[in-house]
Amino acid sequence: MQQDAVVGDVVEQIASIAAERSLTVACAESLTAGAIASALARGEGAASWFAGGVVSYMSEVKFQVLGVAEGPVVTASCAEEMARGVNALLGSRASVAVTGVGGPGEEEGEPPGTVFIATCVEDRIDVTRHLFEGDPPSVLEQTTAAACARLLDRLRAMPTL
Repeated sequence: MQQDAVVGDVVEQIASIAAERSLTVACAESLTAGAIASALARGEGAASWFAGGVVSYMSEVKFQVLGVAEGPVVTASCAEEMARGVNALLGSRASVAVTGVGGPGEEEGEPPGTVFIATCVEDRIDVTRHLFEGDPPSVLEQTTAAACARLLDRLRAMPTL
């Protein structure tokens, strides 16, 4: 199964859970530059559960719009602050955020392919660090797929009311 089809299947499952639990979902992205928002927006009934996203490619946008503390941005704490910040900004109850190094060179001492993915579901934060291989387009594709999968995992783990 191709990457797009896998992501599409994951997004449909996110859509189903979000609709079933009346959740709003948001995303904050850096290196993926809108790819996660684009994937989520293709989910069934997205207008009722996908609040939107913030593409914070420049560090200043992370600081000024998402409330990230000034400093390095290729960190777990930055991903966490992005996830919390987009929930606060858009009034969503669940979010996924990504920050990292798409490549081809290193940034902030981190090698290309280093990515931090954070989810914030009902104020519960989870952050994972990944090291993806390949050229920049491949890293972005892998990041998008992994971010959607992490969000689905965290939504599934959410207690039902």
